[in-house]
Amino acid sequence: MIFGNVVTAMLTPFHADGTVNYEKAQELAVYLLENGSDSILVAGTTGESPTLTGEEKIQLLKAVKEAVGNRAKIICGSTNNNTQASVDMTKKVSKMGADGILAVVPYYNKPPQEGLYQHFKAIAECTDLPVILYNVTGRTGTNMQPETVARLAEIKNIAAVKEAGGSVEQAAKIRSLCKEDFAIYSGDDALTLPMLAVGACGIISVAAHIWGKEIQQMVQSYHDKNTQAAKEMHLHLLKAFKTMFITSNPIPVKAAMNLLGWNLGPFRLPLVPPSSAEEQIILQTLQEYGLK
Repeated sequence: MIFGNVVTAMLTPFHADGTVNYEKAQELAVYLLENGSDSILVAGTTGESPTLTGEEKIQLLKAVKEAVGNRAKIICGSTNNNTQASVDMTKKVSKMGADGILAVVPYYNKPPQEGLYQHFKAIAECTDLPVILYNVTGRTGTNMQPETVARLAEIKNIAAVKEAGGSVEQAAKIRSLCKEDFAIYSGDDALTLPMLAVGACGIISVAAHIWGKEIQQMVQSYHDKNTQAAKEMHLHLLKAFKTMFITSNPIPVKAAMNLLGWNLGPFRLPLVPPSSAEEQIILQTLQEYGLK
C-alpha cells in the first residue's frame, strides 16, 4: 500500500494560549518518521480536528509538508458531516500538497448507506488524490456496511478504508468483497494483529506516537510470515494499547507525550486533561515500559 505499514494519526500541538504550535508540529512529524511511522495523518480525530478551523488545517498541512519534504506521504483529514464543506476543504488541501485524504463517515446526521455512498463519491470526484474511507462507528453513530465499502472501492481513487468499527468479522467481509489492491487499515491499535490475519495491510495508529518502532516491527513481522514474533509483540504492547484508550482519544496519548517532555500543550474544549486517576495509570504504564 502506498502509505506503508504504519500511519500515525498525529497529535496537534498547541501553545499555552490554545493556538496551534506549528513549529512543534514539524518537530513531532520528523520524530514520528524516525521512530516507526511510514506516513503521517494530520487533522484527524487524534489531531483534534473537530476544533481546528479550515485555515488551521491548511497551515498544519503546509508546516508538516515543509518539515517532511519527500521523505513520507502526508494524509489530511479534510471532511466532516457536511458533504459540500467536505468537498470544498478537500479541494483546498489537494492544492496545498496533501498526498492523500482521510474521509470520515458523517457523524450525527446518521445517513443511510446510499447517503454514505453519495457523500464519499462526491469527495472522491473532487480530487485526484487517493482517498481513505474512515469507518468509526463509536464516534459517528453510523456503521458503513462492507457492501457500501465494496461499492465505493470501485471508484478509482478510493484506495483504502480505515476500519475502526471494532469488528474483525467486518474487516474480513470487506476483504472478501474488495479487490486485493484495495487496502484495509486497522483503526484500532489493539486489533491490528487480528485484522492483519484477515487481510489488513497495517494500522493508522495512535500508540505509534510512543511505540512506533515496536508497532512497525509487529506489522512487518507479520508480513514476513513470522507470526510468532508478531504475536509476542502484540501481547507485549497490549497494555499500552489499552491505556491509550482509558478515556476519549486523544486525551491519554497527548497526556503521555506531555509526561515524556514533549510539551504539546493543552486540549481544546470540549476535551479536557485526564483525571488525576487516569494520569496516574498513564504514568504507571510509561514506567512499566521503561519510558519514565
